[in-house]
Amino acid sequence: MKNSENIINFSQFEGNQIIETNEIVTLYHGSKSGIRGIIAPASREHCDFGKGFYMGTDRTQPLTLICNYPDARIYTLSVNLSDLKILDIEVGLDWALLIAYNRGKMESVKHSAIYDYFANLSSGCDMIVGYIANDRMFVVLDRFFNGEITDMALINSLSALKLGKQYVALTEKACKKIKILEEQKLTVNDRDKLKRESESNRSKGIAMADEICRKYRREGRFFDEILEAGE
Repeated sequence: MKNSENIINFSQFEGNQIIETNEIVTLYHGSKSGIRGIIAPASREHCDFGKGFYMGTDRTQPLTLICNYPDARIYTLSVNLSDLKILDIEVGLDWALLIAYNRGKMESVKHSAIYDYFANLSSGCDMIVGYIANDRMFVVLDRFFNGEITDMALINSLSALKLGKQYVALTEKACKKIKILEEQKLTVNDRDKLKRESESNRSKGIAMADEICRKYRREGRFFDEILEAGE
């Protein structure tokens, strides 16, 4: 029988909200070989916020993901957010757990209360807006999912990083709101510079994770404990 103090209280995640806005935003999208045909919500399966068309506020971030591909392209986009149902997810534990769900890290507790909560969090939404797990944050997230650091260490690391936001078009309706303003193919020099930058960012992430792990090694809960409490 679970200790009642350890049971997940889902009200802690209610800071996330469904928003509607008429804003038009400029965003960036990186492609390994260029966009072919119409824009569609067809990314690979295990992305941060599920299958969709991913765009970011920080031009550099998508560039580091595509720098190993010789035909890589970066797109500048205009996105009209009017008439869309948008989930705006704050950075924190709920953000990390939504990523965990979408990356397949919750399969051990499939159909539990916590699994179903995050499986349905974006139900009926056209778009998700949330922070990007960039090169440095990716390392810290992996350590959390692997049980090396606690949620306290994770949350404190989030506050130490300046993360850009990503906008993920989940539906065809949202994709139709996206207009390509500019397409740029990366040169060999561009890609070499970005590879070095990506490697540097990952090294910084590892160093930061080591420091945070030492500081918060006895505070907070580990990922498996959170999943167990949410069953």
